[in-house]
Amino acid sequence: MKKENSIIIGSGVIGAYLAKLLVAKKHKVIITSRKAKKHYINYNKLNIENKVIFEKLDVLKKQNILKILKKYTPNNIFYFSGQSSLIKSIKLKKVTNDSNYIGARKFLEILYKYKIKSKFYKANSGYIFEPKKGLINTKCKFSKNNNPYIQSQIKAYEDIKKFRKKGVNCSSAIFLQVESPLRGDDFFIKKICTHAKFKKKISVGNLNTIRDYSWAPEIVKGIYYLTKIKPIDLILSSGQGISGEKILQTVYKNNNMDYKKYFSINKKFIRPNEIEAIVGSSKNYKVLTKKFKYEIKIGGTKLVKKIYNSI
Repeated sequence: MKKENSIIIGSGVIGAYLAKLLVAKKHKVIITSRKAKKHYINYNKLNIENKVIFEKLDVLKKQNILKILKKYTPNNIFYFSGQSSLIKSIKLKKVTNDSNYIGARKFLEILYKYKIKSKFYKANSGYIFEPKKGLINTKCKFSKNNNPYIQSQIKAYEDIKKFRKKGVNCSSAIFLQVESPLRGDDFFIKKICTHAKFKKKISVGNLNTIRDYSWAPEIVKGIYYLTKIKPIDLILSSGQGISGEKILQTVYKNNNMDYKKYFSINKKFIRPNEIEAIVGSSKNYKVLTKKFKYEIKIGGTKLVKKIYNSI
């Protein structure tokens, strides 16, 4: 069987784990980013740095995109590039819009214009939806939040639907919080785990919000299965909601400490108009469960403990 070529746009955590899985599946994997190769530390940590190909690419330049596509004729294109911080997007409006929406659109336009048969998968965020009683699915209305990140992803999501109707083989892979030991120390769970591990006090924001955290290695299996079915928009998440307070309690208890003595609330970490709860469901990816017996099992306190034990 001919080896599949897969291009991953972006050098983030999900892309790194996906690359590891695709390498194991005997794919030829090409990683593109505007950064130089020396910045791809995640691939080094996963011991696959020498098993993938690195290419520099500006996703805003169609000529560069077309050159990459002609060079590798990929079976799959995973667009996992983009400024993904809701907070940073307020100051980085153009960067956020360019990386999440404009870059993806340029790929879609090229695939359509030149009738390229590559499958295209755009990473998106569950935050684009307005939850119903804390739960989201692809039938939910779009969020009314005018945050630049959310709005750029809504436009990208609508583009995928539009180009799919035009005949482009494109899908949206929608995530909530995806966690792993590769996450930076400033991410919520990793930050709490690091502080608890060294018995330090921590400043936090709203602890009452409930979020759905998933384990990166499980999520990328779902992404891989997406390549085996017809184009679709699919939410992949653990379906296990957990509050900020429960995370604190779990982590500090793991180190035999009373969490109530080790945290303080800092208003600067509290986001205005924050959604109280946003959780997915296993029903959102039931097509993968039926066809491949795929399940996302790691979430909630189990995931928190895995992060803690990885430090």
